Amino acid sequence: MPQTNRQIVLDQIPQGKLSPEHFKLVATDAPAPAEGEALVRTRYISLDAANRAWMQGATYRSALSSGQVMAGGAIAEVVESRDPSLAPGDLVSGDIGWQDYAAVLARRLQKLPRLEPVTHLMSVFGVAGLTAYFGLLECGQPKPGETVVVSAAAGSVGSIVGQIAKLKGCRVVGIAGGKAKCEWLKAELGFDEALDYKSGELKRAMREALPSGIDVYFDNVGGDIFEACLFAMNAHGRIACCGAVSQYDGPPPAHGPRGIPGLIVTKRLRLRGFIVSDFDAQREAALKDLQGWVADGRLKVQEDIVEGLENTPAALIGLLAGENRGKRMVKVR
Repeated sequence: MPQTNRQIVLDQIPQGKLSPEHFKLVATDAPAPAEGEALVRTRYISLDAANRAWMQGATYRSALSSGQVMAGGAIAEVVESRDPSLAPGDLVSGDIGWQDYAAVLARRLQKLPRLEPVTHLMSVFGVAGLTAYFGLLECGQPKPGETVVVSAAAGSVGSIVGQIAKLKGCRVVGIAGGKAKCEWLKAELGFDEALDYKSGELKRAMREALPSGIDVYFDNVGGDIFEACLFAMNAHGRIACCGAVSQYDGPPPAHGPRGIPGLIVTKRLRLRGFIVSDFDAQREAALKDLQGWVADGRLKVQEDIVEGLENTPAALIGLLAGENRGKRMVKVR
């Protein structure tokens, strides 16, 4: 008897702000796996700002189109396999999409270890943790005593970036939205300072909090915050460009950051864009570090879990509005 497969479809490509009306919940039969494929049942869906960017055009993956099952990374369990590398019961991750079941080529799935809580495989030991690790340490290359600034500091990546920077002996300043998030960053995660970009006084707050400038800036947002940090960079500063969430949901900005060519030259800045798969060869070493820091309590894990596949669109919209602390995901079943 075929299992019912609920799917969330991108019904319309948004032209402005993302809203629930852009999605549609449909039901069909679960697919049968072909040779070389595995049928998987989704357990947790990752929510990321990149989900919104994929609606705008091709990035490091092809653009989404209307009528398509909404794409997204997920943790899933193998139900049936027609490839010798996987067996029923195996836990895997991959681009499975917003649905209960999917038939996926086994070579496009990554087999995961069994550990508890399983959600850590999506947060600190998944893309979020590895993005923070490589973006900061490989692209930012912080040195003890330097000042590191991270935007979207209360989010899945930023909250880990700041903690790793502290572990490496840096002074850490986070930029986040709202007084409560800023207090949490300092009181719970050990940030030296946290600045509320919603206060309307970010530039003044930056002058007070950063009298010696910025050595490393980890950028998750782009836009005005990127511009403000760019002008505060020290000579030979490094900028790790991870994302630009401020520009994903809504009309394009009226202008780009001003003065970039002159600043880059005169301050000899290094800007590096990256995605986590650039560092696949170093993955195991990074995981060993992350697992050790979590085990000894030096790296705190914050997860924001929303229940129910049907709530995935609202959960993504909320993430884009900055509702979450730490890694947001949806528990499907």
